[in-house]
Amino acid sequence: MIAGRWKPEILWHLKGETMRFNQLQRAIGGVSQKMLTQQLRELQRDGLVIRTQYEEIPPRVEYNLTELADSLKPLFDSIVNWSHKHTDAIHEARFKYDQRNK
Repeated sequence: MIAGRWKPEILWHLKGETMRFNQLQRAIGGVSQKMLTQQLRELQRDGLVIRTQYEEIPPRVEYNLTELADSLKPLFDSIVNWSHKHTDAIHEARFKYDQRNK
């Protein structure tokens, strides 16, 4: 459900915040409109994201996490903590890899 290039990042940005489509696209950076739309639809289908459309002019659509997705927050927090703890080792591994592959 959360595999893919953009889904974890979408969920991360929606963590604790309601966002509109363009806000989300700017926050992520590098994701096309088509891909973001596709990934949001898949997350909606899986019950992780709620899309709320307001009947006003101009139309307004907002996205936020469901309770099911909220239960993933400890997982994301653990991943962030792990990456902070191992940042130096990751940079060292990348440096060694890049040196070997010049």
